[in-house]
Amino acid sequence: MTIIHIVLFQLRSSLTPAEKKEFCDDMLGLRDACLHPTSGRPYIVASSGGVDNSPEGAQGGLTHGFVVEFASKEDRDYYVSEDPVHQAFVKKNRPRFDDVRVIDYEKGVY
Repeated sequence: MTIIHIVLFQLRSSLTPAEKKEFCDDMLGLRDACLHPTSGRPYIVASSGGVDNSPEGAQGGLTHGFVVEFASKEDRDYYVSEDPVHQAFVKKNRPRFDDVRVIDYEKGVY
């Protein structure tokens, strides 16, 4: 069962372009940096994301979006609650955003 984890951020308007790039690099770098607690290997199946460019005008202030794919609920739960690399990302980057929204779903479950 594949879990899709969607994270939408409103980065602070005071960030420089370099700080925004570093934030995005940090977020996308989690794919290789987060290691499974048993195997010691990367466990994020795929990740992508970047700055919003939608013409719809329905962003509600959100500026950046990321999609992270996990092979299982267990992997997603470990990432969210325990993974020390993810926890360090949150601690470092929490001051860089004003808002965050998260939604997860299982492929094929309606």
